[in-house]
Amino acid sequence: MAQPSTTASTTPTAVTTARPARDRSPMAPSPATPERTDTGRDASATPVGAMAPAPASWPPTVRPWLQVVDRDVLVDGVRLAVRDEGAQASGPPVVLVHGTPSHSVMWREVLPMLAAQGRRVIAYDLLGYGASERPLDRDTSVTAQAELLVGLLDALGCDHVDVVGHDIGGAIAQHLAVARPHRLRRVVLADSVSYDSWPSPTWQHLIDEHAGDPDALPLTAFHQILADQLAMTVTEPSRMSGDVLEAYLAPLVSPAGKRSFFAHQVAHYDSRHTRDIAHRLPQVALPVLVLWGGADRWQPVGYAERLAGDLPHAQLCVIPGAGHFVTEDAPDATAQTLADFLDA
Repeated sequence: MAQPSTTASTTPTAVTTARPARDRSPMAPSPATPERTDTGRDASATPVGAMAPAPASWPPTVRPWLQVVDRDVLVDGVRLAVRDEGAQASGPPVVLVHGTPSHSVMWREVLPMLAAQGRRVIAYDLLGYGASERPLDRDTSVTAQAELLVGLLDALGCDHVDVVGHDIGGAIAQHLAVARPHRLRRVVLADSVSYDSWPSPTWQHLIDEHAGDPDALPLTAFHQILADQLAMTVTEPSRMSGDVLEAYLAPLVSPAGKRSFFAHQVAHYDSRHTRDIAHRLPQVALPVLVLWGGADRWQPVGYAERLAGDLPHAQLCVIPGAGHFVTEDAPDATAQTLADFLDA
């Protein structure tokens, strides 16, 4: 394993619903949940939007060893799928925020490693992603997701947390760092979008070609596009294949999943959300780790260096040979680097 090189409002209404007890071994399967219709609401909930029905097996079927989220939390009227590990641990919780095209599966190896060290670790699926609700009438931009995360923290009783944001999750972390710094202790930006770095050229091509009429894109072609894009996130192709690739694609394999992808993810690939706060980054007084894959093809290391230069209390750590999904290419090095920073 390559080793990293380093350089220096109003609270929304929230309800937590724990699913039945389960095997507590890392990433053990979640028990069956109520059948859901439309975009992932419980069948008893009021339907939203006109999205085509999700598959009968909703939430998406994922191999047990790849499953992360195990409960639902209602925040500001929407359902978020959550994993809250080590809730009795002392010290500030660590919140893991995924990016796109992804969901909480990306944390399946890092989460148990951090929890094994006595930390409370929280991972969740962003609104419109993974096993969380997909309402067509809600803003799922990174700016809106940042406020929803504050509501989730309130629901879980977390006043002061460490946040680890990957890709657009890093943009969410940036928003919290500039707007809600009192809620954070330490921040990690892992291969984060920033400034004008997104969408990347390949994603911009997808937007230009298909965002105007996603229904015209055949489902098989859509799956191949996503598989090709995900292949770019790692430097070792075998790490994004088989069950792992299927787990990343699972929330998107139906016609409803395709519509959701364009409505909740692609529609908000807009660098305005990071450009608008770039001038405030030098005011961030929090300790920040800028963690990057040295071979990231979507977010070049130059953006990591720029972030580390603009954030006054930042340190830069580059993992040689790792791609955009550092948690896939270098899970051990990623977890150890996070632990070292969070313990400092």
